[in-house]
Amino acid sequence: MPIKAGEVRRGQALMYEGKLQIVLGTDHVKPGKGPAYVQARMKNVDTGTIKTNRLNSSDKLEDVTIDRRTMQYLYDASGHGKGPYVFMDQDSFDQTEIDGEVLGDQTQWLLENLECLVMVYDGRVLGVELPPTVELEVSDTAPQPKSATATNQLKEATVETGARVRVPPFIDIGQRVKISTETGDYMGKA
Repeated sequence: MPIKAGEVRRGQALMYEGKLQIVLGTDHVKPGKGPAYVQARMKNVDTGTIKTNRLNSSDKLEDVTIDRRTMQYLYDASGHGKGPYVFMDQDSFDQTEIDGEVLGDQTQWLLENLECLVMVYDGRVLGVELPPTVELEVSDTAPQPKSATATNQLKEATVETGARVRVPPFIDIGQRVKISTETGDYMGKA
């Protein structure tokens, strides 16, 4: 089904230039001179390359229907953070292994029993949509400096998945924090 370039959204699957693409992000640009256009970051499903494409607002793209299944992350089959990562379908209880290359940087937010949306097209896993935020426990961070009075100061912290994030100075080891899976930013205490 054809859609207009202005209707393209993050996470959507499209046929662009004859190849299946996943939209990673979009920016609507209205320059002072000339017509408006959409700047879309797309990942080629076959090659894995990411490219920014400029779409005119009059362009029509072919929308591809993909199956989105709710799955639960179980464990890393390698045990070393390299994948494959095992997910279980919530309806059929079938287990699926997803390669680390498909997940990319999202692996740093995977916590056991985390529910995700897995995108499948023709029996092939295209990608995983994590929830917008995850609650993780801080496993390592420096103590609050006594002179830290500025409100926007942040310090490094390591969470239970091994990811490094920036948190406010009042966060201590053992506390749970909300982290944005899209940007990796601290969202608040859990």
